[in-house]
Amino acid sequence: MMPQTPPDQAKKTGPGLRERKKARTKAAIQREAVRLFREQGYSGTTVEQIAEAAEVAPSTVFRYFPTKQDLVFTRDYDLPFAMMFQAQSPELPLIQAERQAIRTMLDDVTDEELALQRERWMLIVSEPELWGAGLGSISRSMQVMAEEVAKRTGREAGEPAVRAYAGAVFGVVLQVSLEWANDPDMDFPAALDEALHCLEDLRP
Repeated sequence: MMPQTPPDQAKKTGPGLRERKKARTKAAIQREAVRLFREQGYSGTTVEQIAEAAEVAPSTVFRYFPTKQDLVFTRDYDLPFAMMFQAQSPELPLIQAERQAIRTMLDDVTDEELALQRERWMLIVSEPELWGAGLGSISRSMQVMAEEVAKRTGREAGEPAVRAYAGAVFGVVLQVSLEWANDPDMDFPAALDEALHCLEDLRP
């Protein structure tokens, strides 16, 4: 007779497996979407084509990505960044905490995932419709950064110094990302860390 998993343990392991399956499905959908966008153009690709390529139903695509633009823009990094940033030693200056949090995040990203992120940036840069929509996503991520800086410093996210600091950091991230989109040989993690190092003496 095979040993049975205790009910309490099943409850703990079950959701983890389901979440991993969902994450794999979501990643596969976005991967196929980005590939088709690059091959056929953003406007020339339908959700039905993406669903077929990812071997899911169109309704599944919409469950993970409510709009077509969401297939390119993802904010999955905002929460992990916030958690890693706040986990840094309070003794670290802000920019060092930012750099360490970003390095930790990128250390967990596979080469395949990193390549996909570059493909997304290439799409955003080359498609006017996506570039315009991207400004909203960028603004939301900048707001997240300002809120996290405010928490760490005990200040308000709306203070000019906090907003200026968050804008400076995010501006560096954006600049390096745009350069990366045009340079496939760039070591993105190293280039980003080096660029952020230039802000070492800036403090709100």
